[in-house]
This record gives sequence, structure tokens and C-alpha cells, in this order.
Amino acid sequence: MKTIGHFVDGKRVAGKSGRTKDIFNPNTGAVQAKVSMATTAELDAAVASAAKAQVIWAKTNPQKRSRVLFAYKQLVEANMDDLAHMLSSEHGKVVADSRGDVMRGVDVIEFACGVPHAQKGEHTYGAGPEIDVYSLRKPLGVVAGITPFNFPAMIPMWMFGMAISTGNACILKPSEKDPSVPMRLVELFAEAGGPVGLLQCINGDKEIVDAICDHETIKAVSFVGSSDIAQYVYARATANGKRAQCMGGAKNHGIIMPDANMDQAVKDILGAAYGSAGERCMALPVVVPVGEGTAERFLEKMLPAIEAMKIGVSEDPEADYGPVVSAVHRDSINANVTKAVKEGATLVVDGRDFSLQGYEEGFFVGPSLLDHVTPDMETYQDEIFGPVLQIVRADTFEDALKLPSEHQYGNGVAIFTQNGRAAREFADRVEVGMVGINVPIPVPVAYHSFGGWKRSAFGAANQYGMEGLRFYTKVKTITQRWPEGETDDSAFIIPTF
Repeated sequence: MKTIGHFVDGKRVAGKSGRTKDIFNPNTGAVQAKVSMATTAELDAAVASAAKAQVIWAKTNPQKRSRVLFAYKQLVEANMDDLAHMLSSEHGKVVADSRGDVMRGVDVIEFACGVPHAQKGEHTYGAGPEIDVYSLRKPLGVVAGITPFNFPAMIPMWMFGMAISTGNACILKPSEKDPSVPMRLVELFAEAGGPVGLLQCINGDKEIVDAICDHETIKAVSFVGSSDIAQYVYARATANGKRAQCMGGAKNHGIIMPDANMDQAVKDILGAAYGSAGERCMALPVVVPVGEGTAERFLEKMLPAIEAMKIGVSEDPEADYGPVVSAVHRDSINANVTKAVKEGATLVVDGRDFSLQGYEEGFFVGPSLLDHVTPDMETYQDEIFGPVLQIVRADTFEDALKLPSEHQYGNGVAIFTQNGRAAREFADRVEVGMVGINVPIPVPVAYHSFGGWKRSAFGAANQYGMEGLRFYTKVKTITQRWPEGETDDSAFIIPTF
């Protein structure tokens, strides 16, 4: 059976620890490969190599760095189909969704190609008598990205695209559940002309996460995963003097106003709640109809839409979504549905006993719909991360606004309405980081940035865009003059210009 090691010094290498974890095919439930868990010594070697490469890369002019990234972008696009099928075989999402995963990562690489313009500093000529002031954005050095299972292409490219474009070296630590695509993405960077050692991939578990947070040479850590782990990584990394941006969980709400285009809202929410089997931090697992009439109209249209969905294997082009990533996660989702019923929710659609004929051992979960969910229920407060949609009914606009604003998570939210004034007020007042107006999954484009509030994000910096550029660089400001003639006797006085 194939064992995936690491990517160090421009090539794949076998792991040395002897510890491995199984990689499953979620469609069949079978183990298809193993992945090595690195030792701290292996991380040390990778970081030392990355540090050497970074010194040279930082001195490379930005347009040359941009050309390498542009070649990389073209190479990833040329390998799109292979990457998508590889991703689906380990994650379980349908191939069309996997292509989207890769493409949204490519969008950030495309933005990163323009960093020579974005990384320009500021300059003031004549800030004082014959004194000029200018600033530079310098790379940090070696940085690390720790990425989750649910977007094994997009999120790694979010991180290393911005890190490398600004002159850093990067150590990528992907999820051990689906490491093949991150490994291949790093390999493609080397094939595109990336310097040997600049981008490395180390597979591992908590031991390597801790080692990354503690490593003296690593200057910044970017993380995406659950909120508890995000908080842990943020605390440990910052305690060691590192910069950290750590994105956590979510419980995104979709507010349906009485005047909403219900047909469009149902179509949007169906895909946002159940697409990718709900394994998205920007999924829409809570719908909030305003008014009883709105709730009943939503149910009337949503039920046949759910019934018409097709759950299938990842390679089925007609499937709306495929299996979840693991048996453990499947069982957790089903347990949450059971718990919601015990808490008093009304189970309208039950997906717990779903089984796909011919793939009975696969990690499939049918769609569930729960009505009359209330804010005091644990299953409302917690992230289920599966194909489960909860309905929380609200009497008024103010009640609906209060729900996402007071929730522990603040990643994304959407409002469905034809009233511009209501939409504008909602967007202004809601205590959530990313807002969609008639847009169910408001993930910003690459030249903006991604980031939530409250327990959805730890650290001040968002992912990618100009926020990402600032995270991976530090400002150096130079004040200069070239005096001639008589000397200045005010050397002991603070300059006032």
C-alpha cells in the first residue's frame, strides 16, 4: 500500500518516524493509502532548508518572483482535472466541487502575481529640510500554514501564495485526512521553477503543530480549522513571539425576509446548506424566516427541493453531493441530529439512515432538516459541519438580526430580501465578519480578504488580499538626508523637521 511521506528540498521523501495514519476513500470506506507523521527532527531539517532558500528569494526582484507564480498558476490550471479527481478520492466532495476548490485557490495565486504593485512602499520627498522618508515592506522569513481537510487545495494556496509572493519561504502542514492534493500542489511549484526548499510540505499531527508553534525560525503561523484548535494554535504561537492568523468554526445564518424571492432563496440555501455535504466553514446551516408565513412558504418549497437532491459517489456527475470525509465525522453528524430531536427540535427530514446502494460502507449522510430550533439548544450553538439545515423562526427583523449577532461564531451571514434599506441596515448592524445580500456563501474575491469575527477568527489579520500581504510582511521606514556645508549643532534635540 502506498505511503505518502513529505516534500522537502524539491522532492518527495519518505517519512522516518514509522508512525502513519490511514487515508480513506470516503466513497467505499476502504483504506487507500497511508501518510507518514513527521518527527520534530524532520521539521527542523525542512525549516533549515527553507531558511536558506528564503534569503535568496527575498533578494530576487518582485517581477521575477511574479513570473514564477504566473508559471505556477498556468501549471495548476493545466493539471486541474487530475487535481480535482485526486481531491475527490480522498475528501469525498463531487468532482465539480473539487474543481471549484482548486479554482478559488488559483484566484489567490493570480492576485499574488500582482504583488510587485501591491508591495510598493510609501515615499515622502522633502518631509523635512532636505529629508526624505520612505517605507519598505520586508518579508518575515520562514512562515507556516496549517490547513484543514475540507479545502485541501484552496486554503493551502491562500496561504503559500501570499507568503511566497511577498518574499517568504513556507512550510505547509496539511490535514492528514487528504494530503495528496497539497503534496501535489507543492510539487507543481517546484516544477514551475520555484526555488528548491522555498515551499515544503510536512505531514503530521499535533506533535508537528506544536513544533511549528514553538520553532524559533518560523516567524508566522496561519491556521484554518475548528475554533478550539484555532484558539490553541493562536495562543501557543503568539506566546512564542510569532504572528498568527487562526480561522475557526462557524454557524452561518440565512435571514429570509417576507419580501424575498422565495424560489431563488430556496435554490441558494439548498446548495449553501447541503453542498459539499455541509463540510464548509461558509456553509449556511441555519435559516431564519421572518414571520410564520415566511417560514411556511419556505418549507413548502424546500421540502420538494430536498427530496429531488441526489447523493452519490464523488465521480457521479449528476450527484449534488458525495460522502463526508470519515466514518467518525459521519457518526458525529448523525448523533447531532439525534441530539437536536431530544432537545425539542422537529425533525422534518431525516438523513441519518441514508445508505447508497453498492456503497454501503461509504461515509454517506442524507440531508436532514430540523424545524423549531431555538437559540438555547446546544446543536444550534455548536457547529455540526454536515448536511443538516436548522430552522430558527423569528417574529421580526430585530429578532432575526439578534441571532447571528449574539452567536459565539461570526464568520458569515446572508440576508434574502428585495428591500435595499433593510439589507443596508442589516449589513451595517450585524456582528459578523462577512455578509451576503442575496448571496448565500459570501466568500470574498481574492483581491478583498477572508475573515470572521468572535470565535470564528483569532488574530487581527484576515486571509489573502491586502490583509494577507500585510500579515506576511513587516514595515521598515527610512528617514534620510545628505547634508553638505556647515554641521548641525542640534544633534541632542529630538528632530521636529
